[in-house]
Amino acid sequence: MTPVLSVKDLSVRFRMRGGRHIAAVGGASFDLAAGECLALVGESGCGKSVLASALLGLLPGNAQTAGTAVIDGIDLLAADERALTRTVRGRRVGLVPQSPAAHLTPVRTVRAQLEETLRELAGTPRSELRAAAVAAAERAAFPPGLLDHYPHELSGGQAQRAATALALIGDAPLLLADEPTTGLDRDLVDRTADELRRHADEGRALLMITHDLAAAERIADRVAVMYAGRIVELSDAPRFFGAPGPRHPYARGLLAALPERDFTPIPGMPPELGALPDGCAFAARCALADDTCRTAPRFEEGVACHHSEETVRA
Repeated sequence: MTPVLSVKDLSVRFRMRGGRHIAAVGGASFDLAAGECLALVGESGCGKSVLASALLGLLPGNAQTAGTAVIDGIDLLAADERALTRTVRGRRVGLVPQSPAAHLTPVRTVRAQLEETLRELAGTPRSELRAAAVAAAERAAFPPGLLDHYPHELSGGQAQRAATALALIGDAPLLLADEPTTGLDRDLVDRTADELRRHADEGRALLMITHDLAAAERIADRVAVMYAGRIVELSDAPRFFGAPGPRHPYARGLLAALPERDFTPIPGMPPELGALPDGCAFAARCALADDTCRTAPRFEEGVACHHSEETVRA
């Protein structure tokens, strides 16, 4: 079965002053099928949002990309701005942004923005726009009573739900949800996650970037764990959250840090992306590290770790 999205060896580097380079994403590879939700998790600064921006052509001018990311025969990394604007964004790939306030038009009400999107992406007749905007708002748990408010009049959680409503309108084959539950209370987190899951259950693909492992456990089919710009584990969600659990020590540490589990933080700090070690990037924080970790592990059978079997036995 042809995947909705096929990412192969995607890398992103940023050119900095003085000739330095920041390796924000390195060699990411995964496929995403129709009806599937993949949760991309990891600490802040590990490259998750950079990967999403690369897929939509939203990287700054000093970014260099390599690899491929193909949807419906279009390589997103090679497509020009015209193609991305006219055929990809909103139509083939929808986005729930991490910073909704930056994506909502400040001088237009939420209703006006929903109606415009409904007209452009769904072809909704003018006579039906008002009712359709209410339905779109309710789909993302946005209060219809706030439709005539401007973005600056919304709370952070309300802006997040408005952005989610806009992203769902096009029913794009692929939805990128970048921290879609930020600023929401637990009930709204669950409701938003369930609506995103419904998007996948209707035959579309969902890539959810999140710190919220509870939301990921609720709706994900698979989990990809990023550390220092690289995917270090790719696992089925039931195995990851249940038994035998993650195979990479970093992934296991993420779960152990949750309040409902061990509530034990991972020691140390992630390395600087501009000064990554030659070997395993997690070695300095890993209790299992030894001389073998001076060599970078290959990503094989869903994990990049010299000690993955030891992790499961621990």
